[in-house]
Parts: sequence; C-alpha cells; structure tokens
Amino acid sequence: MTTAEIKAAIEAGETALGIELGSTRIKASLIAKDHTPIASGDFTWENRFENNIWTYHTDEIHNGIQTCYKSLVADIESKYGITPTSYGAIGVSAMMHGYLPFDADWKQLTEFRTWRNTITGEAAEKLTEKLGFNIPQRWSIAHLYQAMLNKEEHLTKLAHLTTLAGYIHFKLTGVNALGIGEASGMFPIDSAALNYDQRMIDIVDKDIADMGYSFKLKDVLPTVLVAGDSAAGSLTEDGAAFLDPSGNLKAGIPFAPAEGDAGTGMAATNSVKARTGNVSAGTSDFAMIVVEKQLNVHREIDMVTTPAGLPVAMVHCNNCTSDINAWVNLLAEFAELIGDRPDMGELYPRLFNHAMTGDADGGGLLSYNYLSGEGVTDLDAGRPMFVRTPDAKFTLANFMRTHIMSAMATLGIGLEILTAEEKVPIDTIYGHGGFFKTPGVGQRILSAACGAPISVMETAGEGGPYGMALLAAYTVWKDDGEALEDYLSDKVFAGAKSSSESATDEDVKGFKSFLSTYKDALPVERRATECIKA
Repeated sequence: MTTAEIKAAIEAGETALGIELGSTRIKASLIAKDHTPIASGDFTWENRFENNIWTYHTDEIHNGIQTCYKSLVADIESKYGITPTSYGAIGVSAMMHGYLPFDADWKQLTEFRTWRNTITGEAAEKLTEKLGFNIPQRWSIAHLYQAMLNKEEHLTKLAHLTTLAGYIHFKLTGVNALGIGEASGMFPIDSAALNYDQRMIDIVDKDIADMGYSFKLKDVLPTVLVAGDSAAGSLTEDGAAFLDPSGNLKAGIPFAPAEGDAGTGMAATNSVKARTGNVSAGTSDFAMIVVEKQLNVHREIDMVTTPAGLPVAMVHCNNCTSDINAWVNLLAEFAELIGDRPDMGELYPRLFNHAMTGDADGGGLLSYNYLSGEGVTDLDAGRPMFVRTPDAKFTLANFMRTHIMSAMATLGIGLEILTAEEKVPIDTIYGHGGFFKTPGVGQRILSAACGAPISVMETAGEGGPYGMALLAAYTVWKDDGEALEDYLSDKVFAGAKSSSESATDEDVKGFKSFLSTYKDALPVERRATECIKA
C-alpha cells in the first residue's frame, strides 16, 4: 500500500490494532486490511520482586499501556501526518496466567502475581492429582487454590478472578470475558464444549465449599469466548478515555476476545492447525504444538488450546534470554571501560554469530539461566549459574554458545517427552521472539533441541501484538463461517516469506552432549537455591 492509501485506511478506520503487555515490553501493532503492519508503539518495563512475589504495580500497568498507545499515535502522526480517532477493531493480549483477584466493585484484592511465581507447588500437586490433569504452578486456579490452602483473608471478598489481558479488556470494554486460549491458562478447558471442563469445576467447587468459602468457580471466572466472537464487546467512553487521555479516541470500536501471549504467538506464526507448532522465545520461552488428541498427564506438559479451542501441548519455561541479556550488558560495560561504546543492536548479532564458531557442546562450559524457579525441572527458585571444568575450552565463542544452548535446554527437556514418549507428529515449527533476531543462530540451536527444521517468517519480529491484531482483524473481516485456520492460511499467510534452518549433525550431537551434562548437574543448581539466599 502507498502512504496515501494507508492514510486513507486509517482515516476510514479500516485497520486492526493489537496491544500486548509482555514481560519486558508493552507493544502495539497496527495493521491494514491486507494484514501488513503499518505502525507500532511500545513501552519498556520490568517486573518487580517484592516480598517474594514477582509482580507489576497497577499504576505501572495503567501508565504502561497508555504510554504504549501514545507511542503508537506518535508513530502514525510521524509517518502519515494524521491523528487516529478510530480503528476497525482492537484486541488486547498479555503474558498468560497469574493471579488478579477483585471484589464485586472490581477493587483489586492482592498484588498481581505473575506467571513467573513458583509459590503454588502444594496447590498444583493436589489439583493435578484430584483432576487427573496437569495443573502448572503459574495457572490462575493454582494460585487461587494455594490462597485457599493458605487461608488468605482476601478470599472472603472474592467476586472476580482474571488475568492481565482480561483485566485490561474489562477496563476498555466493561466485558468480563477471555478468549479460550487465555482462559485455558486459568482452568482446564473442554475442547468439545468450548468452555471450562464441568467435571473438574464440580470437583474444585466441592473443595471450595468444604473449606468454608461461598463463591463458585464459574461465578468468579471470566466468560469463555472463541476467536471471532462478537460478544467480546466494544470500546466504552470510559475505556477510550483510559487508553487515550488526550480525548482523540472515539468509543464504539469492536473488540476481539482477549488472548494470552501463547495464543497470539500461534496466530502470528499461522500455527493453529493440528500438527503445527511454534516456539516463542524471549524473557520466557514456550513451545506450542497443536495436537490431535489429549495426552497422558506429564508435569512438564501443559494442555491448553488455540484461540479457536483446539487442544495444544505446551512446554512452558520461565527462563530464556534474561541471563543472556545480563551477560551481554556486562560485556558492553567492559567495552565502554576500554573506550568503545557499543551499539547494542550490533553487539547481539556479533556475539550470537561468534557463538556458532565455538564447540558444538560448549567446550566443557555449563550455565543455568534460572533467574526464577522452573516448573519443568521442578525448581521453586532459581540462581543464574555458570560452571566450567578446569580443562574446559574457555573462549568467548564457547561462552556465548553455552548461554544460547542454556536458553533452550529446559525447553529441550519438555520437547523430548512430546516427541519421544507421546510420539506427537509435528509437520511445521515456527520460531518468533527476540531469541531469533539474529538470522540462523537461534533457529539452529532450537533445531538441535527439537530435531526438526525451524522456520521464521518475515513478520516474526512483530510477535504477539501482530498476532493479536490478526485476531482483531478476524473478528470483523472474516467471512460467515470462515474458520480461523482458513482465514490465516488463505488471507494472511498465503504469500508469506519465511526462512528455514536445520541443525547440522554436529549441532545435534553437541546439544545432546550439553543437555546430558545439564540434566546430570541439576542437583547443583538446586543446591545453589538452598545455599544462596535471595
């Protein structure tokens, strides 16, 4: 589209806007009717660790999304010389799971407890046994059940429980609902009924009553909506004033059902059909493989859904690139010390490419990237750790390769279960997120971890907010009866360009050797969490 055509589309409201509250950035992506990105905005933030809880303050959430939207408007004004007042549709997504409880007047009852917390081990274990279904620690029901076990006072006032995406969606629309993919991170979903699993609801409701609480799960959980459902509502006057305090934004814009970053990642990579999958890798990393049946119960595998409700096997790891970022910042500090102020946009690809000149197994170096606990390896806390043998090949290339492999190691452990034990067939895997910004490097390491080629689309850098924009577009631009997978395949990605990389035999052999040592030495990491107090 030409600049004049884009300007006309924005003025006519023929656009779709996706906003995603990620772990380190809140980002907005605006797309035209041909589904190409035409503007963006962002806001950088970071979680806090306060009173042993990973959290974000509510005022930070509000300021962050408003600043992100203001950044989007500035980008539109700079590129096209106009101030937007409306859009064809809007969708909000955010980091999945966590715990945001409210009373009947939507007054927040506790701090926001994010996905990163590993404080619900007792609840997750009890629920998994009771339900015969894996309940991860970060799921909302695990947080709620743990609060019940802890007899937390706020539960006497509990009227609404939602996620970050659900909270912002309610602030903007007044509708207390979630997309089914995001809802599946709150409580198990029955993919046939496209709703919460009633058998499991009944089991937990009995425990709630036995513990003396008066609420019922379905009364406090958000309504479940599938992709494209118009019941997600529209932007209210209060919502418009909240998102855009300048007053330019008009009410009445249709909304897509709110989703989590896992669902938007699936949409952004056209990975919503059975036997397709994607890996999102940034602050955390997770693999989403759309399966053709429910799997056996594995503590390392979460069963969630696509935004349309198909079952998905998810390997979710709390830790991915944070430790790499810390080391790169340290190396940048050293460069400044000797008088060379590096461009971080150049430093990362230089270090990533240099890593691939190192030994395939890391040369005897070992690192754990555990900034926080890790459910896949059953750790309630984390201590980033770097270890080497006395005769290790301690080079910069091996050092960087070790940290890049460490970022994929825990994910590799979970993927082994899917491919080796459950024999899950995978036709296509797409990668997206910051880990894949340096062409080829992240793809080769992930390929070594999962034993399959990894493709990255041209739009992979757009990530979750782009996927949310696509879900918003689907809500208003789909044909009657058109399935989400058909809309994405036929209208969005039919001519999409992508690059594919496969690990070499040496990469695969080296990663397996590294992963074997990584698993054998996990007791050292566990001991570090016991001996080194936070």
